[in-house]
Amino acid sequence: MRPPIVPFRQFVLKVASRCDLACDHCYVYEHADTSWRGRPVVMSDETAVRAADRIAEHAAEHRIRTTHVVFHGGEPLLAGIERLRRFARTLRRAVEGVCDLDLRIHTNGVLLSRAFCDMFADEGVKVGVSIDGDRVANDRHRLYANGRSSYEQVIRAITLLRDDYPHLYAGLLCTIDVRNDPIAVYEALVALRPPRVDFLLPHATWDNPPLRPAGRDTAYADWLITVHDRWRADGRPVPIRMFDSIILTASGGDSQTESLGLRPSDLVVLETDGAYEQADSLKTSFDGAPATGFDVFHHSLSEAARHPGFAARQGGLDSLSEECRRCPLVTSCGGGLYAHRYRTGSGFANPSVYCADLFRLISHLVAHERRRPAAAVHRLPVATVDAMASGSATPDDIARLRAPQLSRARLAARRAATVAADEESWSVLVDAERADRAAIDDLLSHPYVRAWAARCAAVDPASLTAADTGHLAAVAAVAAVRTGLAVKVTVPVVHGFVHLPALGRMRAAGEDRADVEVHDGSFAVRVGGRWHAEDSGLWEPVRLVDGAGLRLLLDDVDPYRDCYGLPVEDRLTGETATEWGEVVPAALTFLTDDQRAAMRDGLRVLTPLAPSAPGATSRAAYGAIALPLGAGPETTARLLVEHFHRAQLGALLDLLDLAGGDANHERLLCDAYGLLSVAALLGEEERARLATTIGRISDATLPAAGHRFAAKLTEAVTRLPQPAGSRPE
Repeated sequence: MRPPIVPFRQFVLKVASRCDLACDHCYVYEHADTSWRGRPVVMSDETAVRAADRIAEHAAEHRIRTTHVVFHGGEPLLAGIERLRRFARTLRRAVEGVCDLDLRIHTNGVLLSRAFCDMFADEGVKVGVSIDGDRVANDRHRLYANGRSSYEQVIRAITLLRDDYPHLYAGLLCTIDVRNDPIAVYEALVALRPPRVDFLLPHATWDNPPLRPAGRDTAYADWLITVHDRWRADGRPVPIRMFDSIILTASGGDSQTESLGLRPSDLVVLETDGAYEQADSLKTSFDGAPATGFDVFHHSLSEAARHPGFAARQGGLDSLSEECRRCPLVTSCGGGLYAHRYRTGSGFANPSVYCADLFRLISHLVAHERRRPAAAVHRLPVATVDAMASGSATPDDIARLRAPQLSRARLAARRAATVAADEESWSVLVDAERADRAAIDDLLSHPYVRAWAARCAAVDPASLTAADTGHLAAVAAVAAVRTGLAVKVTVPVVHGFVHLPALGRMRAAGEDRADVEVHDGSFAVRVGGRWHAEDSGLWEPVRLVDGAGLRLLLDDVDPYRDCYGLPVEDRLTGETATEWGEVVPAALTFLTDDQRAAMRDGLRVLTPLAPSAPGATSRAAYGAIALPLGAGPETTARLLVEHFHRAQLGALLDLLDLAGGDANHERLLCDAYGLLSVAALLGEEERARLATTIGRISDATLPAAGHRFAAKLTEAVTRLPQPAGSRPE
């Protein structure tokens, strides 16, 4: 019996084997392997048909849900519009009913035109573009054979994608040259607003080591660390695959790139003549390094997968050199890119030629991740902090907390997308954001979307469930509904329901997954072989509570609302929901105009708790309050005010260290701040509790900002009027 193989899921189809640029760092034409000289200039239709059949056969044999195919070269656009159209259709016909197809093309961009983009839109082909940064960086290598710059043509291509075909824009690939200014390169790439950036170390081996300026043994790490620190300070405005992979593998997850981590390689190259080859990067090692001797006409992909070359890239830790196995960072590094380990005489049984760079880079990123997660820099005026401490914050003061919370939600969602390894759903979010940034800001600000994203960002990836990682697709579906995109995504069924955050849930008992189709702002869910729209009897929408100028969601269905440490109620009966719809508006009439105005900026969702529970807030779900069922309007009003203020202080603590990182001191601050907000309603016993709590805070060891805040709280308490019926001592 033959041993099991690691099936291929990524297929690189070399549709053209020549290029219209003469980049001097190209691994295909400028490195050791010369096999390109004897291959057809373009792939024939016959070869494309055999390749498509082999891919479909492999997917069926190994029950692969999604195959990822990239048209590559050389320069793949040299194959022409009609040939590429035929290839795309051939692939889709072959895999129809077998698996989903994620089809992309990677190009240098100089030939990209509106006609190409129209065809790619028709055939569902996403486009990635190579560019090395600003003009200076790009013109260092990416030139025509006559030395002419390609920069203007590439920028024109990217602008066309970004502005007119954003749903096709897959990302940018940048090869590092340490002579280029890292910040100038980073700023140039971010300015192009890509969905993702890939930084590549230039291909090199121990026989042909990379360029290193004198005295700079970790020049590539230093360059990347400069980019990372700026990216982090900016709030991570775009996913960067290398950084995301290091962060993910350091916490036990899988890498998103074959150049890092221990995940077995599942990529195969199909050349223009139909030959199966190993990764293109091996062309930098020695002539013929990627060859397998197998091809689409005579061998299945499963036969090719048993080639020793593929097995060597799938052995995980055991396949690495002894030096790598002893390294404390091996889980993240994985020995580096396989090709970069090559040395004549010892083959690939070596550390990467970039070993010192990878060790320094990974150490730096891991050290930063162990600190408080980064977010965009937001500074609150001292006057705002003082006003909050004294209980006199205005609606404008409260509104200033919302932007930082959105930045945190955006960052957490991006990290969740990395954990989920779901580029398709993330691309839907990116497309939706381009269509309507305000709508996606609103979605990411939803408290339970943020609670989900924060969980994915904070928890060990190995402990996340399929429901956690699959929820990204549900978020993407709602993004499409809000922005009018036409998409189809597959979402998990959790406890018998398909959950669409902020919208509701569809009953889907007996299913594990369900398809959600979105078109023109409406959606339908496929359950039990039938499509059900939002007017279906299976649909349970999130209800609204509307009154006193506030419009709040009554969310009793979201799977991530269970974040308060208290049992939340499941779907309310119609009668109970009607009662809430009467009590909450009545409670809001007890609030002042300023209190209601502040809540318009800081409160979006109410979630019911059991009747005997106290109210609650969660730092992970800013903008939501959980309240007990059955309370009357006055009690509900007090709970609303108290817990709304607790939530605002939690948001402030996310920005400003008032407690020296001590969770108990943070809890005391929240208790005091919540009680102070309803001080006019407190009796003597509760006021005594407030005074005691503030006294304990004042006596604690706090940072300077915390002592100032505590002093302002103390002043506010001393100014409180005596409760009715009490006598001064």
